[in-house]
Amino acid sequence: MINFNPNISQIQQTNRINQPNGPTKTGEGSDKFQNTVKQYTDKVNELQNNADDNVKDLLAGKTEDVNSVVADVAKADMSFKALVGVRNKIIEAYKETMRMQI
Repeated sequence: MINFNPNISQIQQTNRINQPNGPTKTGEGSDKFQNTVKQYTDKVNELQNNADDNVKDLLAGKTEDVNSVVADVAKADMSFKALVGVRNKIIEAYKETMRMQI
């Protein structure tokens, strides 16, 4: 049985003890959001590339450990599905915001 760690991404959060509540200058909040999304997509891309390399190594006969290859592919698949889910939620939130009346 394979156990997967639900913490797919190891994104480090900044220390918020000395920071004021909320963004202090225009765009600072969006920059943090953009950086977080970029870090997460980079991590998902790294997992996908790692799984791809492991499959190629298995097919070339460089490795014989099928279980680790299957585990890496499953981990990459789950992280990609989570990324797509987050993207869908962000798009839905954007659409909901655009429907608001001022």
